[in-house]
Amino acid sequence: PLQQCGILIGNKAKQSKVKQTESNLSMTLMIQESRSLSAIEQRKKVSFKGIPPALRRISSVSTDSSAPEETFSPRSSLALTAVDDNPNSTQTMAESAETSSKSWAEFEHVLPWASAVVWPLMLSVPLALSTPSSPWHYTRLFKSEWYEFDPNDRTQSPKPLGLSLGIISVAVGQVFVWIVFYVFKYCGPQEPKSVQSRGARPYEFWEGLRTHVGQPEGFVLLFIYLTVTWMFKLMPNSYYSFDGCIQWRETFLCLVVQDGIQFVMHYLEHVVSPAFYQMSHKPHHRFTNPRLFDAFNGSLFDTICMITIPLILTANIVRTANAWTYMAFGASYACWLTLIHSEYAFPWDGIFRALGFGTPADHHVHHKVFKYNYGHLFMWFDQMAGTYRDPKVFAPKIFNKNV
Repeated sequence: PLQQCGILIGNKAKQSKVKQTESNLSMTLMIQESRSLSAIEQRKKVSFKGIPPALRRISSVSTDSSAPEETFSPRSSLALTAVDDNPNSTQTMAESAETSSKSWAEFEHVLPWASAVVWPLMLSVPLALSTPSSPWHYTRLFKSEWYEFDPNDRTQSPKPLGLSLGIISVAVGQVFVWIVFYVFKYCGPQEPKSVQSRGARPYEFWEGLRTHVGQPEGFVLLFIYLTVTWMFKLMPNSYYSFDGCIQWRETFLCLVVQDGIQFVMHYLEHVVSPAFYQMSHKPHHRFTNPRLFDAFNGSLFDTICMITIPLILTANIVRTANAWTYMAFGASYACWLTLIHSEYAFPWDGIFRALGFGTPADHHVHHKVFKYNYGHLFMWFDQMAGTYRDPKVFAPKIFNKNV
């Protein structure tokens, strides 16, 4: 009996030891699982800082702690094991994520400024053809008889090369505006800040582009104007000269004179009579929240009054510009007029407003309120006439702050 009692006591001791071992093993597994889940959560916290929302959503799916273990790749499993085994790895990852976050924040700040490249790009044709050191200098590309012309010789007719290059300059400048605007609108870390507080008008980019190019009262009328005035020798003699390069003083003077005359014509369209306003400018004012591609979307009379007549007068006021200056003026004028209709604020707008240059927000004031900011490229004329209103006056009810 004593022997049997000893055996019974020994069996119970063994069973108790086995249960204790199983309990310890279960506790160990629970601790390891808790550490793994904590590591995953920590990875979420440190890795999401500075990541764009779209990528953040993808990352949150790929690191979801509720996912079964087999959904992780071997590389992810090794990374988790390394986090479990090395207590310093979480701190290292946090420091690395903080550095990446700072770099990403700096990149987000600088990236929109890359759109400023549109300004030299819009002048790429006259710059490339007139700069003496350029491999594409016009004397290397064209025969002299294609561009040499004496305006005083009545037996000669203007060469079409100058006309063709002028039209190409405007077209290439517009193409660069479209490309840069597309990248600015769609390829940044987030949508740019809209000028108006209700947000940018939704539209499909290619639809907007087709509408912009297909306006007969816009580019078609300008093409006719350029062709007639050039080929019938209606321009000052200096405009037919290919000598020299871009005259920057004359280019800027052309822009100022053009916008000054356009300011007067624009104001008259609003105040002469309701009937004239309805016929000329009101079709353009149906866009109370304009987009970039609405720049030349108006009426035939509006284009004649606001663009064609000022162009004729400007050419006869600034009579010392050469062919390259005329091309630079035409390209920059058309592109700037397009940019101020943008539905988004550009990063350089603060500098422009301090200088009195026109910005999208300044022009949105006119489209939304109608009776202010009649100027386009420069706000100087509105400031002198008392018709200028800063966009911040209408923020945040109508416009976003700091646009």
